[in-house]
Parts: sequence; C-alpha cells; structure tokens
Amino acid sequence: MLQRLSAWLLFNVLGFTIEDTIEKPNKYIIALAPHTSNWDFIIGQLYAQATGLRTDFLMKREWFFWPLSLLWQRMGGIPVFREKNMSMTDAIAQSARKSQSFRLCITPEGTRKRQPEWKKGFYYIALKAEIPILLYGLDYGNRRIVCTRMIMPTGDIESELTEIKRYFETFKGKHPENFTTGL
Repeated sequence: MLQRLSAWLLFNVLGFTIEDTIEKPNKYIIALAPHTSNWDFIIGQLYAQATGLRTDFLMKREWFFWPLSLLWQRMGGIPVFREKNMSMTDAIAQSARKSQSFRLCITPEGTRKRQPEWKKGFYYIALKAEIPILLYGLDYGNRRIVCTRMIMPTGDIESELTEIKRYFETFKGKHPENFTTGL
C-alpha cells in the first residue's frame, strides 16, 4: 500500500521519472546531488518507498530529538555528531566492511546552500570500505531521478571528485542558484 501510494505521489502527482541503468551491488554509497531544498529528502524517501530501495542516510544530530528521532531511525537515519573528535568515516567504513548488505545515501555538498567545496567523507567511506559510489542526480528541471554512473574509488581523489562533479553539472536542483560543483 505504502509503495503504491509513494509511486503515485512521485510519478503521477509530482511528475518525476526514473532513469536508473546501474545494477545494484550488495554494498554501496549513493552520492546524491544537487541538494538545494528540504524537498530533496521527501523526493528521496518517495523514491525509496516506490522502488523498494531502502538506504540509510546521514543527518545532523540536532534533528534527532524525541519523538522525531524514532521516525528518523526507523527510516534509516544516522545522526552526525560534528563536534566529536572521532573519525566517522572510519566507523562507517568498518560497519560497511562487516555487513553483508550496506547502502548509505550522502549529499556531498553537505548543505542546501551554495557550496563549491564538497565534503569528501562519502568518497573516503567508499574507499576504506572498498565499495562503489553510485551517482544519483535529482533533476527538478526535467523531473528526473537519474543513476547512470558508478565509480569505484582508487584513491585518486582529485581526479575522481572532478569526475563526480562533472556528472552532476547538468542537473537542476529545486533552487538552482544554491547549487555549484565548484569546477
């Protein structure tokens, strides 16, 4: 019932289509961009419900208060504690290596504001866990959710981050003025 309702809302009401040509391995990171609006989360959740693709996601810990914390955790939310001196990328990568199945969605921009310097944690998690990065574009301009590229990180972060940013250059966020690849 929830799957059909989500599909109806996403495809019929909001008018989105899906272009997804990548076969999903058991473990991966999703890099989702552009991230310019809170609507991105809603679209992402509708997509996940409509397609049966459940992924975890990182969210700033300030959103994890009762009773919302119960909802976020049930949906796959992982609170980010930014002030702690710990390597969250190491902890997440270790968890990915130990798990039989691992799917984590991260917005590399790290914010809904214009951010030319993207966060690199998604890349380092994938590199340390030896899992691929699936590139998901959320294109409000053409009402598409697109995944046609997968990258296996090699450690050449500058080259591969440039390649990732180039993939996202043509996608239009809900608020296009808030998106830049910084290239």
